Amino acid sequence: NIFTWQPSYFSDLDETLPTVLQVFNNILHKCGLQCEGASAEPQKLEERVNVTPGNMPLQELKDVVLYLCDTCTTLWAFLDVFPLACQTFQKHEFCYRLASFYEMAIPELESAIKKRRYEDNSVFADLWRRISHSRKKMIEAFHVLINQVCLQPILE
Repeated sequence: NIFTWQPSYFSDLDETLPTVLQVFNNILHKCGLQCEGASAEPQKLEERVNVTPGNMPLQELKDVVLYLCDTCTTLWAFLDVFPLACQTFQKHEFCYRLASFYEMAIPELESAIKKRRYEDNSVFADLWRRISHSRKKMIEAFHVLINQVCLQPILE
C-alpha cells in the first residue's frame, strides 16, 4: 500500500485526524448536541437555538444522516484495508471519541427518525436503513481499532 512506499504519510494521517474528529463534532453541533470540550470556541448567545434531530427540517435530517453514513462507511473501509492506521487513530483517543459520539448521537437520531411523520414511507425506510448502516459501520470500525490496538499486541 501507499504507506509502505511513503512512510511520511503516517505523519500526514496524524495531522489529518483532528479534521476527522471535527466531522463528528460538526454532526453533534448540527443536531444541537454538544460534546464536552468539543468546541474550543465560545458559543454566541444568539446562536443558542434549540435545534434537535426531532425538530429539524426533514431535509436537514436527511443531510445529517447521509453525511454520517458516508463518514462511517469511509472510516470503516479505510481501517479495514489499512489496520496499521489504528495506532495513529488511537493517539488521538479515537475509540473514546467514537464511543462518546455514538452514545450522544445515535439514540437521538434513531428516535427522531422513528417519531417523525412522513408523507412518503420510503423516506422513513431509507433514513432507517442509513442510520442502521452508520451504526453498524461505527461498531465495525471500533472493533478494528480495539483488535489492532489492544488484542493483537497481546497475541503477538
